Amino acid sequence: MIQLAVDSPERMEQLGALIADQLRVGDLVLLNGELGAGKTTLTRGLGERLGVRGAVTSPTFVLARTHPREGGAPLVHVDAYRLSSALELDDLDIDFEGSIVVVEWGAGLLDGLTDDWLNVDIVRPAAGPSMTLEPLDDDLVEPREVTFTGHGRRWEDLGWVGAARD
Repeated sequence: MIQLAVDSPERMEQLGALIADQLRVGDLVLLNGELGAGKTTLTRGLGERLGVRGAVTSPTFVLARTHPREGGAPLVHVDAYRLSSALELDDLDIDFEGSIVVVEWGAGLLDGLTDDWLNVDIVRPAAGPSMTLEPLDDDLVEPREVTFTGHGRRWEDLGWVGAARD
């Protein structure tokens, strides 16, 4: 487990780019954090680095968006907030093996889907655990604590995250 402090939306996008540099076809990234924590901002940076066509926006109302890439596997961006089980996530018929998949709000939904994933928890320290689920004021910049936890052999070495912290 490795923790980083991220002090702005621009730095969150840069963190997404750092993650993108590590990704390959079949990888799964799980993003956890309250509403307005920066999950989609991180994914936007990830998508830009991967060279996806079009803008990366929240897939809240469509559950999953596929972002094609020139010469590479697509980025599939999932919002699992309304899903209640791994079976419902599997029912979305996502090509996990042929894509790079980012799942927001997917804690507890990966059972049986894969043994390897990168877990990224984003916390707004000023908010605290009793924070209501109100989105951030776009003009307000609060630091975030980002914790990386690797699951499975694919993500057992997180040294690249530590190097970014230094």
